[in-house]
Amino acid sequence: MPVVNRIADMSAEMTAWRRHLHSIPELGLDCHQTAGFVAERLRAFGVDELHEGIAKTGLVAIINGQGTGPTIGLRADMDALPITEETGVEYASTHPGKMHACGHDGHTAMLLGAAKYLAETRNFSGRVALIFQPAEEFGGGGEVMVQEGIMDRFDIAQVYAIHNAPGKDFGSFNTTHGAIMAAADTFHIHITGVGGHAARPHSCVDPVIAACSIVQALQSIVSRNRDPKDALVISTTQIHTGTTDNVIPETVYINGTVRTFDKEVQAMVVRRMEEIVAGQAASFGLEARLEFEYGYPPTINDDAKAGFAAEVAAEIAGEGAVDDNITPVMGAEDFSYMLEARPGAYLMLGQGEGAGVHHPKYNFNDEIAPIGASFFARLVERAQPVAGA
Repeated sequence: MPVVNRIADMSAEMTAWRRHLHSIPELGLDCHQTAGFVAERLRAFGVDELHEGIAKTGLVAIINGQGTGPTIGLRADMDALPITEETGVEYASTHPGKMHACGHDGHTAMLLGAAKYLAETRNFSGRVALIFQPAEEFGGGGEVMVQEGIMDRFDIAQVYAIHNAPGKDFGSFNTTHGAIMAAADTFHIHITGVGGHAARPHSCVDPVIAACSIVQALQSIVSRNRDPKDALVISTTQIHTGTTDNVIPETVYINGTVRTFDKEVQAMVVRRMEEIVAGQAASFGLEARLEFEYGYPPTINDDAKAGFAAEVAAEIAGEGAVDDNITPVMGAEDFSYMLEARPGAYLMLGQGEGAGVHHPKYNFNDEIAPIGASFFARLVERAQPVAGA
């Protein structure tokens, strides 16, 4: 079964929705215009319930099917990034310094397309909960929506999401069984020495030398403390210190990210970072303090749900266009909180060549919207068929 005919007929509508959303990007939990547009469309489609103001600007819409049954959740993220757009398209961002550089405008349009189709046809049992989430990029909107009780409140039994994938074959689906994306944690290291004249280093306690040593030592965690079979990334991304060439500064700030899939590996990293920071501080005779900030947990697909989602994707895209055994990536995604709360799966939808996500020249490929919307719609119909159908 290829793209659903009724959804294919909505292609122009979905493109118009997406391009309007692209022009009004919003950040974090403050997706007021976006949520207002989504709510207006959902009311026009005739959804049975519309719940607004979850996680500040998130929405959950309920569509009832035929007869009793469970509730399946479908999620789209709505927020943008603090990037100045360089696409040159006529529908470019009208909000300076903000841009839909990750395709969340497209994700929202795809779920709206599925919503319109499901509200018209209702060829499923039970209910579908359409989750429109703010603050995926930062702010953890997925966690906030779960904490505010959407899974229990709407009795969601399973939950799914898809993300566009530049560079992957157009219309292809990619997923895996188990972990598909990593946990994303942040570390901050504050070093305090004794500043002074750079020509008299013996009268100072140089925090710059200590910082260089700490950054190098952190990489020994990856190379010497981790089982080579366990995926781990430790990247130092910022070092801030000093003001001029002839002054040894008083302080240094180091910042970076840690990516893991396993809680035991994560705990080992925290322990070793604490030991390294304390040990290096003692060896250089200064003070150093580690702050470890836990971020999004790993995104872990339920094995059975990932297999089921891959079967549905194959109905839409064809068997040869679905890979359900991809290598997990070290990026992170706050859909992880929803998958911690309920079984489900996260999939990537290839959109062909073009600039990658989080790039100022990135643009969502509108031609994949009917494919994604068809996947969502068929997922509901397959998961919750009408009795006797």
